[in-house]
Amino acid sequence: MPTDQRTFAIVGAGLAGAKAAEALREQDFHGRIVLFGDEQHRPYERPPLSKGYLQGSAERESAFVHPEQWYAEHVVELRLDDAVTAIARTAHELRTASGSVLHYDKLLLATGARPRQLRIPGAELANVHHLRTIDDSEDLKAAFRPGARVVIIGGGWIGLETAAAARTAGAEVVVLEQAALPLLGVLGPKVAQVFADLHVEHGVDLRCEVGVAEIRAGSVVLADGAELPADIVVVGVGVEPNVELAREGGLDVDNGVLVDEHLQTSDADILAAGDVANSYHPLLQRRLRVEHWANALNQPAVAAQTMLGIPASYDRLPYFFTDQYDLGMEYTGYAEPGGYDDVVIRGELAKREFVAFWLRDGRVLAGMNVNVWDVTGPIGDLIRGGRRVDPAVLADPDVPIG
Repeated sequence: MPTDQRTFAIVGAGLAGAKAAEALREQDFHGRIVLFGDEQHRPYERPPLSKGYLQGSAERESAFVHPEQWYAEHVVELRLDDAVTAIARTAHELRTASGSVLHYDKLLLATGARPRQLRIPGAELANVHHLRTIDDSEDLKAAFRPGARVVIIGGGWIGLETAAAARTAGAEVVVLEQAALPLLGVLGPKVAQVFADLHVEHGVDLRCEVGVAEIRAGSVVLADGAELPADIVVVGVGVEPNVELAREGGLDVDNGVLVDEHLQTSDADILAAGDVANSYHPLLQRRLRVEHWANALNQPAVAAQTMLGIPASYDRLPYFFTDQYDLGMEYTGYAEPGGYDDVVIRGELAKREFVAFWLRDGRVLAGMNVNVWDVTGPIGDLIRGGRRVDPAVLADPDVPIG
């Protein structure tokens, strides 16, 4: 491959990092690409770790972004198990844990996020697990077996997907949630109840409005003193963006690395993408840090164009999906807690076949289709259009969406 003299470095060998390397080559960048990762595995996607692979319906190889030979074929230097420890911005240099130094012309930070830790006694015990890496998923997959007593702390997406995998494997599962319902802050009470009922129907012992005081070798102690037997404890209480490298390098940081719509940081030669990027969204006219697969998949194309001096901005609507038991769901848009004044349902909640719309002042902010397919495009068009809609028409399944 012919080369120019520039070196583009990518820190973070996950989905965003790998897709950025791919996008650079697709944009005919012929310079040097160096992709750093702090794990031993080549880049992989995270959804299978809590969905298909953990549930046993997908092979391990399905999680990897590219085949192993892709990196050599596309002349991408893959430096695994060698974390970048410092950015020297004036010198345009990176320093790594192995002691190596690399000069860069452009740098993309795709450092992702890490699981939030519980600050309670016993949180570091050997039977306490988080789910973030492929090794985490393999450990849980091996541990989820008939009769295993699993306590999951946190009723968010990861907690519920993990609960579904554990129940499918025949484990006894308790889910502990501080709020009145799982996913309450994200979905509101009407739709959150659907997920609560789903798990209860599949044999999950769902306990809401509870706190956890301590984890022991074979149990979890609740705030009221009750003690639950636990062979395995899974903690799913959110994630924190990995901003330390950016902060210590003097970049602007606030709930992630601050970037504009071009994914450019406060340093013109450094960009950020994926879970770590708190980016300005030109359509929504606000900053968003989205911890979902779609951002890690799609932002790198814009980052690559910006690195190459090609005008581009990231304005795709947030999107995520989940699979739990026989429920499949896609969510498009953004409706923050307290930021909407109406929820319109098209279809039947009880049958778990419906589309939910979150509205403010008659305009659709977000839509979620549950076991209803091929509607994400029309939902997105409604959001982008920004026009007022009639809730009765929106709820009518005989009227096309949009």
